[in-house]
Amino acid sequence: MCPRLKALKDRHLFLPRGCEVPEILRSICEANLDFDQVPTYWDQWVHLIASVHSGHTSAVSVMARFGSAARGDPLYEVGVGIGRLLRTIFLADYFVKPAFRRELLRVLNRGEATNALKRLIYTGRVASYQAKSEEEMQAVADALSLLANIVMAWNTAKMQAIFDRWARRRSGAIPPELIARCAPTRTEGLNMRGIFRFPIELYLEQLLPSWVSPKIQVLEP
Repeated sequence: MCPRLKALKDRHLFLPRGCEVPEILRSICEANLDFDQVPTYWDQWVHLIASVHSGHTSAVSVMARFGSAARGDPLYEVGVGIGRLLRTIFLADYFVKPAFRRELLRVLNRGEATNALKRLIYTGRVASYQAKSEEEMQAVADALSLLANIVMAWNTAKMQAIFDRWARRRSGAIPPELIARCAPTRTEGLNMRGIFRFPIELYLEQLLPSWVSPKIQVLEP
C-alpha cells in the first residue's frame, strides 16, 4: 500500500517514556525514548549541525564518527532519540494527511524524472578507462548533471514564455497549483541524439582558472 516507505514493517512509532500508548497502536508504537540528557548535549548537536551546514565538515565524516560503532556514546544516543522522534512525526503526517502524501509523491516523481532525463542524455556505459579514479568518476557525473541542467534551464525558459503568453490572454496570472504540476524534464521537443558544441575556449578562464597560466612579464636589465 505504501511502496515509497522502505521497510515499512520496521518503521515503528516512538514516544518519550511515560507516554500512554493506545491499545490499537501498541503493536507498532514504543514509549522508550529518554530525553533526560538532551539538554546536556543539545549545544553539542547544534554545533555539529552548524559545522556541516557551514562546510567546516562533511556529512560523511559525521556519519563515520557517529555511526553504529558509536553506540553507547551519550551524544550518539541523544541523536538516535531525536531522529526517532522526528521520523515518528513524519510517519504520522504521512499516514493521516492525504495532501502531504500527494506532495511527497510529486517531489519523488520529480527526482525520478531528473534521473530519467540523465539516462536519456547518456544511454551508453562509461568505459573503464574513463572513470578509474574517484576524480574521474566525479567529473563524468558532473558533466552529466551539467547537461541535464542545461536541458532543464532551456525547458524552463520556454515554459515561462508560454505561461506569460497565457497570462496575457487570460488577463491574470496562472494558478500556482497548475504551475506546481509542470516540470522542466520533458524532452519531446529536443533532439537528444544531436551533437553539442560548446566554445569552451571562450570561457576557459572562468571555468578552469587554474589551467590558465598567469602571464609573466620579463623586464630587460
